Amino acid sequence: MTTRPPFAPGSLTWAVGIEDTCVYPPDGAPPLDEHALTGHDEHWRDDLELAGKLGATVVRYGVSWPRTHVAPGTFDWDRLDEVTEYAAGDLGLTLVADLVHYGTPRWLPGSFADPGYVDAVAEFAGALAERYAGRITHFTPLNEPVTTASFCGLRGIWPPRMTGWDGWTAVAVPIAAGIARAAHAIRAAQPDARIVHVEAATHVRTSEPGLESQRRLLTDIGWLPTDLALGRVSGEHPMRDWLLRHGADADLLGELVAHPAPVDLIGVNYYPELTPRNLTTVGGEVLQVTYDRGADGLREALLAFRDRYGLPLLVTETSVEGDDDRREAWLTDSVAELRRLRAGGLDVRGYTWWPMLDFVDWSWAAGGANVEEFAVARTAADGSVDIGPAPSLGDPAAGKTPFLRRMGLVRLYETADGDLERQPTRVADEYAAQAQRPAGEDDR
Repeated sequence: MTTRPPFAPGSLTWAVGIEDTCVYPPDGAPPLDEHALTGHDEHWRDDLELAGKLGATVVRYGVSWPRTHVAPGTFDWDRLDEVTEYAAGDLGLTLVADLVHYGTPRWLPGSFADPGYVDAVAEFAGALAERYAGRITHFTPLNEPVTTASFCGLRGIWPPRMTGWDGWTAVAVPIAAGIARAAHAIRAAQPDARIVHVEAATHVRTSEPGLESQRRLLTDIGWLPTDLALGRVSGEHPMRDWLLRHGADADLLGELVAHPAPVDLIGVNYYPELTPRNLTTVGGEVLQVTYDRGADGLREALLAFRDRYGLPLLVTETSVEGDDDRREAWLTDSVAELRRLRAGGLDVRGYTWWPMLDFVDWSWAAGGANVEEFAVARTAADGSVDIGPAPSLGDPAAGKTPFLRRMGLVRLYETADGDLERQPTRVADEYAAQAQRPAGEDDR
């Protein structure tokens, strides 16, 4: 299907991602498993075929660590055996294996803060890379460490449900160590494997002088997990003392400096209406209010990652929510911005629309309660603006339809029996057209 390896220098590789959040709380609380919720477990062949028909040559694909690594040293590979053979063998797709997407196996009672976490994720990574040598050659050790640390360590939403900056540190440092150890385990099994480190972009502004120090802290926090994973938090790093004050293990920090993750490509996740945040005070409370920064924000994020790390870049997640007009406009604008950046010399090699399919909102597993850290500004009919948490989408017992996030190239429609039908949209056609630009334009 492809004429050059994915993410080759000078090329633009077209990718899609299938939302794969996979959180199985050790305490038996309801799981959040997007492959199950979206029906991908039943429709995976059709979904992978559809990715190829859209013109994508790469799929970011979750390997469902909590379901696959059933006990220490024990794995259930049956499903992945089928998926990898079909995707790589029959369809010619390149899978970027997404090893950890916000959750750990239930047999790790402390989740990311468990003393056995780093060894466990390294064991899984090495076993996965060894088993699928020749089928999977690209690996993301953990998706969005800064988001994981927020949900699991700062705000107590997902296991280990820690809170505050001590909790953030207790999750973020092992996460970074796990990324490094997993990457080395992958390379031990596959010396030519490519490691794709994926992180969410951070963009925070404020017009309130009293919040400037908090804005700077949040900006520094946005870089910190990647700095840790890449071995940059040595004695001279401005955040090292902050980490130690919040309980970081000095030996683990030293191990990361001595043995950083061998990363080949950095993936940047940017959503124009979700990534940018405005810090503001509402009713005595400091809130992060989302706002739309459009393609300017995408450009700024990519250039910032280039300037800080100097590695080849990918856009590993981007989309907007809304009707076909809104989503098509963002597809057109974001791709145009990417082409301008490439023409100006930026080494960005991939574009990923995430999610390919609509997905079920993360509040589903919380009984419909909002789980996001950001606030939204809502304009009423009389023109007044209310700022606060996003309202509940409903009661999961009433069905999935109210919880479906309309961000995909492919719409999901709930049927009477609870299945979710797939229906490609006009935006899918536009994606395919962009991906099939004539040869000679230096894009794939």
